[in-house]
Amino acid sequence: MIKFLIDYLNIGPDDVPFNLLRYITFRSGAAAMITFVLSVMFGSWVIRKLISLKVGQPIRTADEVHKLAELHGQKAGTPTMGGVMILATFVLAILLFGDLQNPFVFAVAFVTICLGALGFVDDYTKVVKKNSDGLSARWKLIIQVLVSGSVGAFLFFYPDPEIRDVISKIYLPSVKEPILDLGVFCIPFFVLVIVGASNAVNLTDGLDGLATGCTVTTAGAFAMLCYVAGRPDWAGYLDIPHLSYASELMVLAFALVGACLGFLWFNCHPAKVFMGDTGSLAIGGCLAMFAICCKQEMVLVIIGGVFVMEAGSVILQVASFKIRKKRIFRMSPIHHHFELKGWKESQVITRFWILSIIFAFIGLATLKVR
Repeated sequence: MIKFLIDYLNIGPDDVPFNLLRYITFRSGAAAMITFVLSVMFGSWVIRKLISLKVGQPIRTADEVHKLAELHGQKAGTPTMGGVMILATFVLAILLFGDLQNPFVFAVAFVTICLGALGFVDDYTKVVKKNSDGLSARWKLIIQVLVSGSVGAFLFFYPDPEIRDVISKIYLPSVKEPILDLGVFCIPFFVLVIVGASNAVNLTDGLDGLATGCTVTTAGAFAMLCYVAGRPDWAGYLDIPHLSYASELMVLAFALVGACLGFLWFNCHPAKVFMGDTGSLAIGGCLAMFAICCKQEMVLVIIGGVFVMEAGSVILQVASFKIRKKRIFRMSPIHHHFELKGWKESQVITRFWILSIIFAFIGLATLKVR
């Protein structure tokens, strides 16, 4: 909205101080600030509202996972659906500070809102049923695929040649030129990236503040990547694909950082509220879209290393049990494995945050490894 007003009023560099609103960096900082401040200001009210609506988090029973019930039984009844705080402030920041005519902004917002709505329905179903089962896995996957496929088709068939010439190509961190042009098959590839990232963040959201803190570092790193990809001089110097639309995503990435920091104010151990699938599915889709729009899908595997660890541990655990009838980990996702080894919850969270910071630095370092 502000970007539209600036263009409409023809505000130039000499129109101090309004000229500051022309700059992506300033709008990014403003977006982060407003999402953080609003989350902290209204967080307590949202939590009280969720408690009054009796949307407490169902915890797995002892019959399902005995040890997990012992570790987290006291969390039963903690309000869930707190992801509405993240979504609401994030969308508000987009409306205020984002360029609503930018196709990448539309694509990211579409995926985030749709997957957040899916998560909301899933959370609500869990609350109504009073157990940890929500929507069926089949229906969740179908909706995720439809949303991802729709935005993938939107990007691939977008009429601007700047997007069409680059969006279907696959880049590796250490290679200057694209290794493959998928053509129309980039659409199922985007589906894989979005669905995978969405479910990976969902699996990570099992301890107080774990997914929230890792999102801050991952989104912060992609804010830098998107900004660099949108600058022809920097992109050329670093030999990465240039997409002028991508720089605007820095505003959205910082908005997500601010929203998650504000949510972490209440979600840190011991959590007063959980984000639920409302937040985790939306965040995962949002991060995947950042990676797709700046053509750093492979770097997402590095920067989002904690999310990859969590999802990978589940895949390995299930495969091992089906093939060998033995488990690799004491429990999956892997954060529960370390809990059962004797780590306190706060230790697991903090150490995984540290890993997330390290992964972010490694991912950013790949910019110069060409």
